[in-house]
Amino acid sequence: MDRRQLLITSAKVGAATGIAGGAVTLDPVAFEAAAAPAPEGDSVQTRTISGRIEYGAPDWVYVPLEIPAGVNRITVSYSYDRPAAPPGQNGNALDIGLFDQNGIELGDSRGFRGWSGGFRTEFTVSASDATPGYLPGPIRKGTWHVIFGPYTVHPQGLNWTLNVTLTFGAEGAPFKPTPAPVKAKGRGSAWYRGDMHLHTVHSDGRRQPAELAAAARAAKLDFFVSTEHNTSSAAGVWGQHAGDDLLIVDGEEITTRNGHFTALGLPAGTWIDWRYRASDGALARFVQQIHRAGGLAVAAHPLATCVACGWRFGFAGLDAVEVWNGPWTLDDEAVVANWDSLLVAGGRTGQWIPAVGNSDAHSEPQVVGLPHNVVHAGGLDRRSILDGVRAGRLWIAESAGVDLTFTAAAKGRTVGIGQRLEVGDDEPVTVTLAVSGAGGCAVRLVTDQGQRLATLLPAEGTGTVSWTTNPRNSNYVRAEVRRQTPTPTTADTMVALTNPIFLGRVGGHR
Repeated sequence: MDRRQLLITSAKVGAATGIAGGAVTLDPVAFEAAAAPAPEGDSVQTRTISGRIEYGAPDWVYVPLEIPAGVNRITVSYSYDRPAAPPGQNGNALDIGLFDQNGIELGDSRGFRGWSGGFRTEFTVSASDATPGYLPGPIRKGTWHVIFGPYTVHPQGLNWTLNVTLTFGAEGAPFKPTPAPVKAKGRGSAWYRGDMHLHTVHSDGRRQPAELAAAARAAKLDFFVSTEHNTSSAAGVWGQHAGDDLLIVDGEEITTRNGHFTALGLPAGTWIDWRYRASDGALARFVQQIHRAGGLAVAAHPLATCVACGWRFGFAGLDAVEVWNGPWTLDDEAVVANWDSLLVAGGRTGQWIPAVGNSDAHSEPQVVGLPHNVVHAGGLDRRSILDGVRAGRLWIAESAGVDLTFTAAAKGRTVGIGQRLEVGDDEPVTVTLAVSGAGGCAVRLVTDQGQRLATLLPAEGTGTVSWTTNPRNSNYVRAEVRRQTPTPTTADTMVALTNPIFLGRVGGHR
């Protein structure tokens, strides 16, 4: 049989077993069993498969590959047509990934072998190595699946071509992962700076892991969370780049077709599935999986305008919401306003959702740490950092050049960001905000009634603002620091944003 053979597959339309939402499974592609070794070394077989995805197709297309024994490497490349899109409509964009012989059951991590979305046109996996985004490991006999994700499809349809090359031969030495330690030196109980939404070449970023670690150190961060799209592959290398001065925490950005969310603080190698929509009712299952693993689930850029990026699941069960993503824009302004509305109920019940801010940096010139979180934690370790985020003991800064303290005091008691000052409804409370590194910026104090105080900081040095209220008048108080410089979409620029301090007892007078 020729090494290359053209197979035109016919689609079997229907839901693939165990997969939420619609899927298309194609006819299986067979390969010959291993022949005698070629004189020049390992023998190779390649198959070329072509197909078509119509406009309005289901979310996932599976191409089964019948892998024989004796294979030590699988290499995949693909291409598709990209005609110009009609005005106001989307063109073709086709994502890709791989599952092994352990299957494609929703949520079963045993079969997952990698995902590169639309960032790569070729990848390879073997026992010894794999393309970033993919997991090294043995190539076992059985039915593997290439997964296509038609992200957007042109009204005329999408024609694709897939090349699959098998290399036969002895299995190489197994890959040895070097996961990051769960603890760094730290300063004991303190405020720690960290960016919790970042990408490298292990998904759709262009920074190498070493470059991201260097950028985090340059931004004077104490920690960051690795959140590659839909894959856990970066967890195998972070131990080479962490240190006593930098805690690296494993995570994932789960990119469903109805919005993205991040899983923070996953054990190294843990993978969270993304193959569902809001209508499938599957989110709670995967949030629970994140929680069982000790992690946090955070809605990412909820009002982002890119296709499938906006959050459609609601916030029930989530641990935080990303209200500030990258340089300040109108999207962030709207998310902060929506989040602020959620705080009113939280003031009454004691159950509220904290705000976080992250750079979502992928490549130069995107700035790592613009913005980042300043988290109060018992130490610089994964568990303590997550505990601080979960409790809302954090504020958001545009850079390490900005610092602040924000407290509320009454009757000899003082509390800080994310805490509650339990005093009587009519008890006077003094709220104090001290800011440095934001000379000439405007300060806003916001309560459940909206903005209650606005003033300018001194042009240089540290500025302090105090305001008196009581729990009957103010369910909570939070602070914003804004530079009076417009962006292309906003009237000014956020410099720092705090989570609230709640006033009064749970239930209170309301």
